[in-house]
Amino acid sequence: MPTNIHTHNKALLAPLRAALYDYEPREVRKQLDALLTMDALVQLAYPFETLSGPAELFERALSPLAQSIPDLERRDTIVMAGQTPAGADWVGCCGYYTGSFEKPWLDIPATGHQVAMRFHEFYRFENGRVIEVQALWDIPEVMMQAKAWPMTPSLGREWHVPGPATQDGLAIDSKDTARAARSQKLVHSMCDALGNYATGGVEAMQLDKYWHPRCSWYGPSGIGTGRGIQGFRNWHQIPFLNGLPDRVGDAGEGHIFADGDYVGFTAWPGMQMSVSGDGWLGIAPSGREITMRSLDFWRCENGMIRENWVLVDLLDVYHQLGVDVFARLREFNKARR
Repeated sequence: MPTNIHTHNKALLAPLRAALYDYEPREVRKQLDALLTMDALVQLAYPFETLSGPAELFERALSPLAQSIPDLERRDTIVMAGQTPAGADWVGCCGYYTGSFEKPWLDIPATGHQVAMRFHEFYRFENGRVIEVQALWDIPEVMMQAKAWPMTPSLGREWHVPGPATQDGLAIDSKDTARAARSQKLVHSMCDALGNYATGGVEAMQLDKYWHPRCSWYGPSGIGTGRGIQGFRNWHQIPFLNGLPDRVGDAGEGHIFADGDYVGFTAWPGMQMSVSGDGWLGIAPSGREITMRSLDFWRCENGMIRENWVLVDLLDVYHQLGVDVFARLREFNKARR
């Protein structure tokens, strides 16, 4: 028997993770039914949106993906668990789905080659069952691998984002509560300091105090990776703050949790802002108010943040601003055979 609730919840999730690794439809459906309550709230990236229970998650999301990638395989790089200050018990999983992209999916042209799609998936447990799922799939990453991305190029590096440098994301000691508390305090303080930009500018955020000089910020496809504090600022933070200067984020009081050196953040949505200035991601400023879904993982090392995996539902951002990325994709690729 696992020694604490978080180790226990990770163990409860393991059969579903195993079924998704060796994807076989009946076994996946069986494990979904065993883990999720029948009316579990499932919130998935645009265009899937809100689903209800294991049946809709399987039929509307996983099954079509597996039909397009018949040898579908899930690979986790981080599995962490903890309790938020609000008392919710979560398990967070970071990794990617992979396999041969044989048939079009969401109108993305098939490539016939191996494809990889990052995921961040968070599962909220009560009494041994999952009652809520929040998940982002990096669909723009698939569009890019199919050479079908119809929007602006990324400023950061687009590549196959790695797992933790320490290679311990699947072997986190959930019993080390003191280490988890230190990690959570570090990330929470960093998030609070980011909010000082509005009154004190870049210096007030004290990035050097929290981020390791060799940190890596692994952003979503459409933004890309930034190396070091300067890379983070150049390829994400500066354009983000210029285009969305009034953004207000949830600092994580109710949504942040930690496990060893790892910290997770989940909220749906987690930020509110309006697009102004010179715009963002090639989107003309409209002043329109939007929300943003972002599911994050941090790895702390010797009192500093060394790695940060970030997925943002960019397709939902474009949708809120009246840009139909899928319609643009179809127009962009209609001459392809």
